[in-house]
Formats: sequence, C-alpha cells, structure tokens
Amino acid sequence: MLADADLDTIAQLISGHRASLLLALMGDRTLTAGELADRAGISAPLASAHLARLLDGGLISVEQQGRHRHYRLSDPHVAEVIEAILTLAPHRRASSLREVNRGRAIREARTCYDHLAGALGVAVTDALTHQRILQPAEGSYELTRAGESRLSELGLDLEAVRGRRRAFARPCLDWTERRPHLAGALGAGLADRLFELGWVERRPHTRALRVTSTGREQLRDQLGVNLAVSES
Repeated sequence: MLADADLDTIAQLISGHRASLLLALMGDRTLTAGELADRAGISAPLASAHLARLLDGGLISVEQQGRHRHYRLSDPHVAEVIEAILTLAPHRRASSLREVNRGRAIREARTCYDHLAGALGVAVTDALTHQRILQPAEGSYELTRAGESRLSELGLDLEAVRGRRRAFARPCLDWTERRPHLAGALGAGLADRLFELGWVERRPHTRALRVTSTGREQLRDQLGVNLAVSES
C-alpha cells in the first residue's frame, strides 16, 4: 500500500554532478559519456557512475551506436519538470568570463529539451498569441484557424504534429524569463521547422541557440517577432 510520494529520492538523484549532466541533456541532443563528462567538468568514470544512477531512476535513456552509448532525457516530461524546478532555484554567480558569456547565451535563446526557450521562446510565444495564431486556454493553447493557415504557410506539417502522442500545445514556465513559452507537440514542431529553415542554429557545447541574420529578419516579417538577442 502506498503512503506518499518519495520526493527525497528525486532530490538526491538530481543533486551535485548529476544536475550538471541533466542540464547538459536539456538541449534535446544525444551525448556520449565523454561529452557529458566534459560538460560537467568531471572524469569519464565518474560521469558513467552518475549516468548509471540516472538510468536506474528513469530520468534518462541510452542507446548503443557502434562503440558508443548515447544518452538523452527519457521523455519531454522530464525536461519540463527540470525547467519548473529551475524557476525555484537561486541564481548562481558566474566564476569566469566564459561562464558569463555562456549564461548570457542561455538566457537569450536555448532549447528546453525540444522546444524554444529563453528570451527567444517567450518572444515567439508572445507574438503568436498577439497575432491570434494561438489562443490561451485553460492550461493550454488552442491553434486558431488563422493560425493553422499561417503555420502551414511556414511549412509546418500540422497533421504530423497532431499525430505525436503528447499534449498538443501548452505553456511551460521559462526559468530565466519567468513567463511562459510554447511547449508540447506544437512547440517541438515549430522549433524543428525553424532549424530546418536555418533561422536558428545550435551553439557548440551548450544548449544555447544562435538566431541567424536571416532568422532575425524572417521571424520579424513572418511572425512579427522582434528580438533583442545577439547573433554572435
């Protein structure tokens, strides 16, 4: 018979170096143990031990590709829970110029697992609701008829998006902006399309993104998104 949820187990599971490993996987990319060790600043054997704990806890999954094992978060829900926890976490001061630059890039534009986050994600969501492409609903967003036309013109396959086994469109509280960005199948599909169009690119060794010069222009012209994020 159940008594209550075991929050302490999860708290211990996401502490210390394991928290760094989970944050590295928030970019919706598979990474090897060596790559994760480098991101967390720890040895490969120690990273492997922590990854085994995270696997046992169900927070990550792994697949074998040749000689290497590639890790990722087990599902989008894990990423959304981590993002929610981050809104409660105190800010940590940067200890180097490298950390200052990385922190700025993460705040400006990043992925929250498979959808857009940071100032970019919030700005896109604001523009979509302002233009009535999205209509806020009870704990979700509804795509309007006009919105279907606009996003289809952008090349987004809405039928495929609706076929994904997850919530269609929902708000996800952004931990740096403290405002919602678009999550769910539609958020993931829109992010994928912007990557395909070359409007956003992944920065190396981080979950931060770069908005290209073409992307800045097209986001403004096509979706009415005015950005204050840098291209560098």
